[in-house]
Amino acid sequence: MGDEGVAAQRERLIEGMRSYGGHYAELGRRFAAWLGLHSTDAVAVLEIAAAEERGTPLSPARLSERISLSSGATTALLNRLEAAGHIVRSREHTDRRVITLRSGAHIQERAEEFFGPPARELDTAMAQYPPELLARFESFVADLNGALESYLARRDPQERA
Repeated sequence: MGDEGVAAQRERLIEGMRSYGGHYAELGRRFAAWLGLHSTDAVAVLEIAAAEERGTPLSPARLSERISLSSGATTALLNRLEAAGHIVRSREHTDRRVITLRSGAHIQERAEEFFGPPARELDTAMAQYPPELLARFESFVADLNGALESYLARRDPQERA
């Protein structure tokens, strides 16, 4: 495939992923409304719960990076979430200065209740593809994310492309 073919295919694939991202963002917005939270607060709760599920709980600084908030704004957000019982801050590390963020007991249940049905629909859609093709898709998406992450790491956020 020539350069034009690759560029056209990239555009189609990126547009499909952009559309998926829009749907994913809308699902997150609806989850926030369902919980009665501001969307930024719901995104933070989901980031904390997802990191916890992966076995790599977040610190406040890492959460701040993940949701693109200043440390002060993240502190205010965490204060709101902790007061509402949505998260817990703990000192689990041998260095007692390190704070670990954990989701509140009810968050995992509420997230499963809300996200379970669409997850099952996605599973049904994915089931029509052979596992080896899905593995290639995983690699493909990881490669795209790596390429953009590498590009962003080399660029000053204020610099024009």
